[in-house]
Amino acid sequence: MTQTAPDILRIAVAQLNPTVGDVAGNLAKAREARADAARQGADLVLYTELFLAGYPPEDLVLKPAFLKACEKAAEDFARDTADGGPGVIIGTPLKRKSGTHNSIVFADGGKIIAERYKLDLPNYGEFDEKRVFQAGPELQGPVNFRGVRIGIPICEDIWGDIAVCETLAESGAEILLVPNGSPYYRAKIDVRHQVVIRQVIETGLPIVYANQLGGQDELIFDGASFGIGADKTLAFQMSQFEEAVDVTTWKRSRVAAGARNGNNSDHWVCSEGPMSKIPERDEADYRACMLGLRDYVNKNGFKNVVLGLSGGIDSAICAALAVDALGEERLRTVMMPYRYTSKDSLKDAEDCARALGCRYDIVPISEPVEGFKHALTQLFEGTQEGITEENLQSRARGTILMAISNKFGSMVVTTGNKSEMSVGYATLYGDMNGGFNPIKDLYKMQVYALSRWRNAHVPPGALGPSGEVIPKNIIDKAPSAELRENQTDQDSLPPYPVLDDILECLVENEMGVDDIVARGHDRATVTRVEHLLYIAEYKRRQAAPGVKITRKNFGRDRRYPITNRFRDRG
Repeated sequence: MTQTAPDILRIAVAQLNPTVGDVAGNLAKAREARADAARQGADLVLYTELFLAGYPPEDLVLKPAFLKACEKAAEDFARDTADGGPGVIIGTPLKRKSGTHNSIVFADGGKIIAERYKLDLPNYGEFDEKRVFQAGPELQGPVNFRGVRIGIPICEDIWGDIAVCETLAESGAEILLVPNGSPYYRAKIDVRHQVVIRQVIETGLPIVYANQLGGQDELIFDGASFGIGADKTLAFQMSQFEEAVDVTTWKRSRVAAGARNGNNSDHWVCSEGPMSKIPERDEADYRACMLGLRDYVNKNGFKNVVLGLSGGIDSAICAALAVDALGEERLRTVMMPYRYTSKDSLKDAEDCARALGCRYDIVPISEPVEGFKHALTQLFEGTQEGITEENLQSRARGTILMAISNKFGSMVVTTGNKSEMSVGYATLYGDMNGGFNPIKDLYKMQVYALSRWRNAHVPPGALGPSGEVIPKNIIDKAPSAELRENQTDQDSLPPYPVLDDILECLVENEMGVDDIVARGHDRATVTRVEHLLYIAEYKRRQAAPGVKITRKNFGRDRRYPITNRFRDRG
């Protein structure tokens, strides 16, 4: 019997927050979302890339037991569809004769009706899928779902050079549904929209783009799923940084679409779906940092966190992020003064803790620092005091924070910004101690910008208070590590606006020294910053993970050798 093609298709997009390796938990989330979609009248639920495994699963994919657990979960979920409710498209790794594939399972009527494999495996930046997956052996055509021919390219299949979408259109696809694991970086949404619009132009088909949500180690998946109609306009836009199961209604239009494939005189138009407002740059960055910290702490089972509150801007914004992400009762702040700690810093730290409502303790470090100095007197005899003795202060503070962590099970939040991490303005086993750094990929001037933004706004989902949570004096005063008398950061570094621009040229843009000098920077300053950047690589290899905000973070994206004698000197 010929199946009658429907004129209405209700597609639910499940923008959820899976946990890598929690196959049972991810399956439970998928089932809950399907039940929600069924209540909303959905015909089909589209989940994100490798949802049952969590994305990216990295070398877990090499473990046979993990692959077996994922496939069993997919089969169990397929059986659920025997209830007559929505069909499902869900991502999972699958091991087949052709290799282990990044795949989707399409299920309806209680069984798996199709499998599709990712053809274009990304192997750049934060992606290294070729390490654990094999590309699909061949492009398979669209899947017939209740009379609608659906093409399912997987994430990179719409980004790369392989003509996956065009081939699907030529094979008779009527609509393209794309499961994605696309991590956040600043202004990434605009990039995604342009990628999809390009494919719509190539195929003449509407595209639904479903993106994962949540923090996974250093990566933040921001959701912001959307659809682009065949007319190249935004069909719907889901929220960013928030879980959602939204149903979009698509209606068959009997007017020629002008599609390249020429197989169809009708096309699908989205008549109903969400149109969420996407946050501006500072809000998006702040919420990415907040989500990353929250998920890292919660998914790794920490009950609470602790950080050293110095009265400076970096620790203040980290405290605000911790309270916003976790709640005031889950943050303990510790001021650890020494003889160089100013009265302003003591007051600013206390004011910040009071504004945030979190616990605030004071642990002086004079005794441990003097104890270290005394123990080293004989070894250091005949030498002058200098940076070694300064670093003893930082290392005493790091030891105290780690002791609190050990005693109470609190994760230490590290508070160094990208400017400092770039040039090594940080102390190994001192202020670099900790489990996670929410501002690791923010340059100093971005830290200031986000601090001002947070004082004027409370982001959605934040658990912290409104009003000024970072005292104005912290933002206005000259930054200092306070490791010696009257010290400021600018004693050792160029002014931060200058430093940050040079670093962005070197790190994000891989620019040469001559090109950076042509921007108006002093050559000696540029070559010095480049040198500092290279020699600090060994420190960064030992740094805590932190949220990725820029296009090129330290860790997954930028992988320079520690032993490296290259300098760009013409």
